[in-house]
Amino acid sequence: MRAITSSFAFIAALILVPVLAPALAHAQDHYETEATHAVIMDFETGQVLFAKDAETPMAPSSMSKMMTVLMVLEAIDAGTLSMDDELPVSEYAWRTGGAASGSSTMFLELHSRARVDDLLRGVIIQSGGDACIVLAEALSGSEAAFADAMTARAHELGLMSAQFANSTGWPDPDHNISALDLARLARILIRDHPEYYGIWAEREFTYNGIRQYNRNPLLGNFAGADGLKTGHTEAAGYGLAATAERDGQRRIIVFNGMDSNRARTSEAERMMRAAMSDFAVYDLFDAGAVIDQRAEVFMGETDTVGMEVGEAVQVALQRRARRNMTVSVVYDGPLMAPVEVGQEIGHLVVEAPGYEPQNFPLFASEAVGRRGMMGRIGAALAHMIRGGS
Repeated sequence: MRAITSSFAFIAALILVPVLAPALAHAQDHYETEATHAVIMDFETGQVLFAKDAETPMAPSSMSKMMTVLMVLEAIDAGTLSMDDELPVSEYAWRTGGAASGSSTMFLELHSRARVDDLLRGVIIQSGGDACIVLAEALSGSEAAFADAMTARAHELGLMSAQFANSTGWPDPDHNISALDLARLARILIRDHPEYYGIWAEREFTYNGIRQYNRNPLLGNFAGADGLKTGHTEAAGYGLAATAERDGQRRIIVFNGMDSNRARTSEAERMMRAAMSDFAVYDLFDAGAVIDQRAEVFMGETDTVGMEVGEAVQVALQRRARRNMTVSVVYDGPLMAPVEVGQEIGHLVVEAPGYEPQNFPLFASEAVGRRGMMGRIGAALAHMIRGGS
């Protein structure tokens, strides 16, 4: 029969030191945003603290330039590109992403050459489409080939919603990525390329005598904010991928679909405040921890077997939902002997108001052999007697 234990009243006493094992939790009711797509992520663990239509591919506008930057940084790490390299500005880059395009631009001059160091700042700080295309052509020969390479690399990184049609985020029906994958991309940039990450926090950049300012509304207005990228098109609205760190705690937010720059600024501050103060990641069990509950075993050399978690058990919750969290053990029991070490025998169910239940597998922490013939006969007789009482 199916056995379900009562909820653990003592779970707070079992919280252990932080460990790195992401698990996804979606708040349903307690936090709201006017953004059409949104996600709040804990940087250290990759836990999703809040999500609203976060896994649906959307038009990311210039936020997709984070992928362009990642491609460039990986090329630098591989030695195929250097920050000191000077790259040519083609007529295509000048016309498609330059001043004539009517979009964000670095104001590169036609047939000039620009250092990769400057081009990166042109992309990150000035959101220059011309800088993106110059870098794309240098790495892949054409922007179209580079877009294909961006998509392939994103999929290798597990960003399966990504489909890129260009290097700039210019509107295209085939240019999409989810808010969740943008948050994951931001985490990769921060984690894997710390030596270049300071560029994202630079407030201004002057090139060719033209000073432009970083459009990130959190820089200078929210303590600890140090990146990343804004986005805006008429079709997609105003969006932002941003991060901040306070007291050793870093959060990533991504949202899209705001109807004005002012609304984006307001929502950026509100969402980041909530990310820092309203949500937390709770560590319930370390990887391999044996829980106090034991599973019943039928026809075994012992009557019970210990249960342990595989990966660490973590949950992300709004702080006010934590006090009503319950953890239960569920297994089909009694288990039939023999039971092998590491055999999956049940799961933990973590529940909290406003959240989808989360399930974590449980494994046998020890082996239980099958009783001998006489022992099995005795166990069967005992079972029949108990069943008839």
